[in-house]
Amino acid sequence: MTTALTLTACGSDDTDASVKGSDKQTEDESASPAPAPTASASSGRPTITFPSDAKNIFEYEKTGDVAKDAALRDSTLSVNAVDEAIFKGSTDTEALGFYNVDRALSGAIDFVLRYIKANDTWVGETRYFDYEVKLSGDNKAYVTYCSDESKSFLKNRKTGKVDDNPATADSYVLYRAALARNTENVWQTTDVVSDRGSEKCQP
Repeated sequence: MTTALTLTACGSDDTDASVKGSDKQTEDESASPAPAPTASASSGRPTITFPSDAKNIFEYEKTGDVAKDAALRDSTLSVNAVDEAIFKGSTDTEALGFYNVDRALSGAIDFVLRYIKANDTWVGETRYFDYEVKLSGDNKAYVTYCSDESKSFLKNRKTGKVDDNPATADSYVLYRAALARNTENVWQTTDVVSDRGSEKCQP
């Protein structure tokens, strides 16, 4: 397991400079695919926007437990916030620090800066699935899930070139995220570890 964000977009051989995804729902949290949100999930929350050529799809079912469902929703917004920062080429976006704190935030900033340094963004579709959520007391949660990057690719901002190499076992990643609920009832991601090529997430 590696700490923080280690996703690498399909089509690149440089795992350091080409991290893809993030440690990436609309109010539709059904098992059916849902695109990344283009507006805030609720009043007072930052708006997250994606370009038209990229989207995240989150597949999970509501548990019926209010706290668990809120943690699941905010974990996806944490992912989207990191990707939004990549698309905008900035670590100063409002959502990045709204949904990510502590080690998750510092890791996300380093992650986005590697994209900026490489002059990269990404296009296509990343799917998140096999969600599991557990609560620890009233204000802590742990969310485990997989990602499928086989349909998402790095794109150079300057040249417009897309690295569309075939998918491999490394296109699938297992994530374990820790979240804490703040005084505004936002479940913020505090830490993330990932396992690229995990057998658990392979098709």
